[in-house]
Order: sequence, then structure tokens, then C-alpha cells
Amino acid sequence: MCFPRTFPAALVTDVARRLEAGGADELWIIEDCFYTAGPSLVAAALASTERLTVGLGIVPAVARTAAVTAMEFATLEALAPGRFLPGIGHGVQEWMGQMGVRAKSPLTALDEVTSTVTRLLAGEKVTFEGKTVYLKDVQLDTPPVTPPPILLGVMGPKSMALAGRVGGGLVLAEPATPAYVTQSLELAGNPEGFVVAAFTAMCVRPDRKAAYEWTAPWLGERIRTKYAGVAALPFFDELEKLYAESGDAGLVGMPVDWWTAIGAVGTVEDAAAHLDQLEAAGVHHIGLFPDPEVEHGLPQLEYVVELANR
Repeated sequence: MCFPRTFPAALVTDVARRLEAGGADELWIIEDCFYTAGPSLVAAALASTERLTVGLGIVPAVARTAAVTAMEFATLEALAPGRFLPGIGHGVQEWMGQMGVRAKSPLTALDEVTSTVTRLLAGEKVTFEGKTVYLKDVQLDTPPVTPPPILLGVMGPKSMALAGRVGGGLVLAEPATPAYVTQSLELAGNPEGFVVAAFTAMCVRPDRKAAYEWTAPWLGERIRTKYAGVAALPFFDELEKLYAESGDAGLVGMPVDWWTAIGAVGTVEDAAAHLDQLEAAGVHHIGLFPDPEVEHGLPQLEYVVELANR
């Protein structure tokens, strides 16, 4: 399950414990400016569980220095060896500008940060002078025994290719449809051992139509903006035409297999079919993304547990 940025920080320990007790595998923390801080929530979730893997999707490359990011990652890995999955991305450039850290070349910045953090986690003493990163004889006192793969949360073709060169995998934002997963892996070059984490939209209801009606406005916005995960669908042109002609009502009435390709939306059985498609496309870690409002999103946890035990 994903822990939306709008959920109160104090909920994270309860959510983590409930997921673990129910048999779910992972909790994914979302860090967006200017909401809750990702590493703090990850630490709380790891410290309150014994088995649960906790992912961080993602920290912006330039919001912290490369050395501090490496320190954060090493500390979280030390809290729960083998249970932490870190992610780094460009961050929303408007937010980076608000903080005064916007890079002239986000691609170069992500390359430098990922490469140097990887080296630091491997225990190297690093001296580096780049466009964004400056390090002089920096070495972690206690690097991880087994460094976790650094997953890059990116979207564009050049960034996907960069992930394939310098990253340990990808974090794909919701809605990460199976077609988008396939497209992303191709752009990354399908490196051996590449780890893929995918966030997928979730709305499970006993009545399929009720789930579709709840999700249709959200999907309509993704269609209007040609969001990458939706635009990758093989039927996107037909979907776009349907929405232009019939709006949300058209989306509610579209074929079940279209909805199944788009997200974990509908009944529990529909959601399970979507998860099967993601796994078949090469996804290793799935974060089910519930409604961002606590009153609607938190009850979805019970369905996450049910799906985890499918």
C-alpha cells in the first residue's frame, strides 16, 4: 500500500502494523513538497514492524546534498537490514525552484546524485566535482553491508535511459499500467537485475460500477493531460475519443478489460487481475494507491490485505 502525502504522519505506524499483521508485504511512503518528510516516516514504519518492507518513493535529487541522502539511506537500511527500498527522482521542478535548488539540468543532477550516492553506499571514499554535486574525501562511517538498489522515480525517455545506466531500478508513478511498465523497461534498456516498483490506482468496492463512478473523474484528468501511464495504453486513442464524446459517464460504461488494464479498480477480483497483469509485465514491487482523503483511502487497507493474501 502507498501512504499518500495527505495522510497524517501519526497514522504511519498504525498503517504499517496493520499491513504487517494482515500479511501484506510492503508500505510505500510518498514524499512531496511541502507535505510530510519521507525518511522520517520510513524510519517510523520500519521501527514499528519486523517483517514489512518499506519503500521511499521518492526523494528529490537536489532537495538534500548527495552526502546527506547517502547518510539517510544508510541509516534507514541499518534500522532494518534488507527491508528498505530507496527512490530518487527529479522532483517537481516548480517546487525545486520554490526552495532555491532547481538545477540547470535536472538530468545531469540526477545522474550525479545517483552515481555518487551509490558509491557512498558501497563504502567508497568519494571526491567529485560536478555541475550539482561537490564532494571532497567523503566516506560513510558505516555503509550498509548490502546496499539496497537505488530506484529512480522518473518519466521521460531520457530519464528512463539514465535509470538503466546508473540506477538499480525504477519507481513508476500511478497509474503504472502494464503497457507503461513494458514501455519503461524498453526505454531503460532492460538491464539485468533491474528492479521495478509500480504504483497503481486503487478503488475497490463490492459493486464494480460504484468503483468506476468514484474513479472516473480522476481518470478523466489523466486522459486530458495525456499522463504517461495512461497514454501508453494500446487503446488510448479510443479511450480519449470516448471521454471527449461522453465524459465521465462514458468512462463508467467502458469495457471491464480497459478498467482492469488501468488500475486496481472494481471488485477484489478485478483488482487481483490487474495485479497479475503488472507482475506479468515485470513488476517486482506494487504499491496500491488509495484515495488521498483519509476517510476514503484508509478503509482500502482491508482490501490491500485481502489482495496480498490472494
